[in-house]
Amino acid sequence: MAMSPMDVTQLAAVDSARAARMLKDMRNATLAGQRGPVAPRPVIEQSWGRMLRSGVDPDHDFRSGLLSREEVQRRRESSTLRHVLPVLREGLLSVADVAHHIMVVADEDGRVLWREGSAPVLRKADGLGFELGADWREDVVGTNGVGTPAVVRRPVQVFAAEHFVRSHATWTCAGAPITDPRDGRLIGVVDVSGPLETMHPATLAWVDTVAKLAEARLRELHLTSLEQLRAVAAPVLSRLAGRALVVDRDGWCAAVTGMPYASRIALPKSLAAGRRWLPPLGLCAVEPLAGGWLLRPADEPVPSEGTRIVLDLSQPRRWSLTVTGAAGAWSHELSPRHAELLYLLALHRGGRGAAGLAEDMFGDAGRTVTVRAEMSRVRRYLGGLLDHRPYRFCEEAEVEVLLPENPHDLLPHSTAPGVAAGRTG
Repeated sequence: MAMSPMDVTQLAAVDSARAARMLKDMRNATLAGQRGPVAPRPVIEQSWGRMLRSGVDPDHDFRSGLLSREEVQRRRESSTLRHVLPVLREGLLSVADVAHHIMVVADEDGRVLWREGSAPVLRKADGLGFELGADWREDVVGTNGVGTPAVVRRPVQVFAAEHFVRSHATWTCAGAPITDPRDGRLIGVVDVSGPLETMHPATLAWVDTVAKLAEARLRELHLTSLEQLRAVAAPVLSRLAGRALVVDRDGWCAAVTGMPYASRIALPKSLAAGRRWLPPLGLCAVEPLAGGWLLRPADEPVPSEGTRIVLDLSQPRRWSLTVTGAAGAWSHELSPRHAELLYLLALHRGGRGAAGLAEDMFGDAGRTVTVRAEMSRVRRYLGGLLDHRPYRFCEEAEVEVLLPENPHDLLPHSTAPGVAAGRTG
């Protein structure tokens, strides 16, 4: 009788060597299409399925070229992760060093930007190619504590032969994604790794807790920057008549006058001063401020006829919405939840009520409050291009969905029943 995945996790806490042997037998049997002595944990089994479909070789590791030192430094300086590195170090490094672990911080592309901790373990990591500038995406090096959490968007521990590539089976990793609390986008992964005998069942919860502290620090920094921008905006808005608002460089609202408050306005990636069309405000006069923009709506209607909407889900973790019409074009990067919702609406052009979307998203038609709250956020940047009662793209718009070549790669983080059906249909 095969042991359950939980049994093996408990066994690993008291006898890591025996657990490693069992997982090795499990790996060999599973890759041979046979039933092993233990069932793979679902998160591992699903990851292995992705590896087999993408052609990762389980018996030979692949190492893409390292980034240059100059490129690593450039990414460090431009990454939001640099703001939370002190939090990660304080929460992880002292214990990691004593426990013969290392802390690894990778960006949203899976590139290792920081790597600190036990010197002997760092040397062992070099032998695995776990170096500064290395590419540890799941579809490059197989199931691991950096690439797999980035795909599934939740903390994952990978122990011994749960690694898809054989040469990594002497290692144990626990990684947690770090997301930008402003929009839910992945900005990186923090991982604690070491030789398999250093495995502890509490490591994953520890890493996840520190990742959440890092996200809380980012939220605090964002609120502080908005307060600073609000101080700049107050005297400017006091001299204006009519509608106006001040937003930061990412579109988050610091102050408003003559119009309802909106927490965020979707801005194009390369906004410049002048007259610009901005969803859902329409034509606006855009003026730069220190740390943000002054937006003054021109009270002209938002055109919908002849509008083309492209929902791009073809790239892993890089989902976007692009709208093109008579007034110009703009793009908006999507959070995982909004990518799911807009995909479901693209499938149901006739419209979907809150209960129907709740069923599609959660398998529970009663979760309408969550759906309505998220759709309210979506309508802040889609404006009149998204109708409600039921929710649907406006009839005048042409909607195109760009999907990944392999249907199994459609929003791989998603557990929504409606998305799962799209992967098989």
